[in-house]
Amino acid sequence: MMNKNIQSSLSALLKLPVLVLLLMAFAYSPDAASQTWGNPKPEGSDSLNYVLTEMARGAALKGTNGITLGPDGYLYVASVLGQEIVVMDRENGTIVKRLGKALGIKSPDDLVFGPDGSLYWTDLLVGEVGRMTPDGLVTKQWVAAGVNPIAFSPDGRLFVALDFQGDGLYELDPALVEPPRPIIVSTPEKPYPLGFLNAFGFGPDGHLYGPLFAAGLVIRVDVGNPGDPVSTDPFTDGTIQTIGSGFQNPASAKFGPDGNLYVLDQTGEVFKIDTPTGEKTLFTTLEPGLDNMVFDAKGTLYITNADEGWVVRVLSGGQSRTISPGGMIAPSGLAVLAGPEGGDKLYVADLFRLRQFNGRSGKQEHVDKGFLVPKEKSSSLTLPMNVSTDGNHLLVSSWFSGAVQVWDPRAQKVLEHYDMAAPVAAIRFGDDILVSDVGLGGVVRASDHSMILPIDNTTIFAPGGLATDGETVWVADWGSGTIMQIGFEGDTPNTPVVLASGLKNPEGLAFDHAGGLVVVESGAARLSRIDLSTGEVTTMVEDLELSAPGLEGMPPTWIFDGVAMGQSGDIYVSGGGSNIIYRVSRE
Repeated sequence: MMNKNIQSSLSALLKLPVLVLLLMAFAYSPDAASQTWGNPKPEGSDSLNYVLTEMARGAALKGTNGITLGPDGYLYVASVLGQEIVVMDRENGTIVKRLGKALGIKSPDDLVFGPDGSLYWTDLLVGEVGRMTPDGLVTKQWVAAGVNPIAFSPDGRLFVALDFQGDGLYELDPALVEPPRPIIVSTPEKPYPLGFLNAFGFGPDGHLYGPLFAAGLVIRVDVGNPGDPVSTDPFTDGTIQTIGSGFQNPASAKFGPDGNLYVLDQTGEVFKIDTPTGEKTLFTTLEPGLDNMVFDAKGTLYITNADEGWVVRVLSGGQSRTISPGGMIAPSGLAVLAGPEGGDKLYVADLFRLRQFNGRSGKQEHVDKGFLVPKEKSSSLTLPMNVSTDGNHLLVSSWFSGAVQVWDPRAQKVLEHYDMAAPVAAIRFGDDILVSDVGLGGVVRASDHSMILPIDNTTIFAPGGLATDGETVWVADWGSGTIMQIGFEGDTPNTPVVLASGLKNPEGLAFDHAGGLVVVESGAARLSRIDLSTGEVTTMVEDLELSAPGLEGMPPTWIFDGVAMGQSGDIYVSGGGSNIIYRVSRE
């Protein structure tokens, strides 16, 4: 039987606010080695030249999730954040092809080839399963929010399970025509009957083997036959047997050619389990953040890392070689604290990591891990999707986790935690924290969610970036292309006024040393500056590799393109399109 403490912890901790986000009616207007470019003065720019430098570059992919071998001998790698499936040469990591939105691929987490050569994938964030036949015909079927692992049985039956946004196990019609057959389902009394069954595979005995990500177990599942009763209590009715325990967050379980079951733990450990005895042995240890794996016919193992975005090849003896290197996968919000001798300590929100860089050298100096499934929400670092300076501390916000936190980078601990809905950005203002939260419907106070600037779908559509000089607050609205200015009488906000308009999807916003605002225009791939006295907008640098808009139903900022002012006078910009951090300096 599943431990009651595990079940209660799941119920308390794993109701991720992204569920609310997926259901809400969200509307917005449609309308290392450095490389340096001298940037010419665009017409209408200020009189100074700016120099754009590529300060740091991350992984080639925006996180690596599911992985499988295609009939063509290439690796197929899914990337939820990248909204694509990448076809990769398994010898050297060369990207041969990218399959993306044009094929209806939206947020692929896992993938598999069927007996007829069709490619199947699960779109985690939209709850769909896709199929592309060998001749390129694409069909899709909605299953449930959080559809994640996918596998075929030896006799050609297709199975999927739910993670993070739901819990359960289903059999699908391989043609994606007949309705899904539920095998294990959640109920109000047991919303998490499994504990997030992740990447799985079938064993030689015909049973399904897989890891329970949140419960720390590896299980064997009797998938039954069509017409069998649905299970709501799989640990007691014989549907599930536990064959391994003591894992932290096991993410994948697959059988190797040697007959052993291999298990990836997000700790970075790879284990072997002898299924008849349950004996567990450590096979090899890699970097934390492991996600999925596949064996080739010779027993070579290929492993992905969701947090770092790499692909590694592991031989049967445990020796490993990186074939696609990792690093930043989603550089987004930025913040600067003073470093030694006046240098900049640049903090980068990178979804699963909060990274610290030396602003001068571009060298990564420290990394803190954010937790997808925290042990304790109020004390574990949330998934960092944006960050801003708060004195000597940092404000970390995450629309996926639905939280804003005050983080002490020296002590590496959470000082304050605020449950939100879908926070895009947060800044300290007086004794409170102001948050642009598209789930709560505008710019609100973190303390009591009281409204400062509501989304009205007339003038305000999708507030994102925030900035302040301590007296006035500025809000970048992605949807309308405006920068709103809000003054205050004590704690009472004045009527907002438009400072600047006509910008193309403004995101990151920062108050600069000369008393103006710098803003990232993600729709125009440029950094601009706004004169606070006139509202005039001038271009600073152009041709930035910024992020694409998000999925429908998600914040359109998706991977937030941030900007921060350095103590040095340099400006830092995140280029989520190619996992780059830029430094902008005066010539």
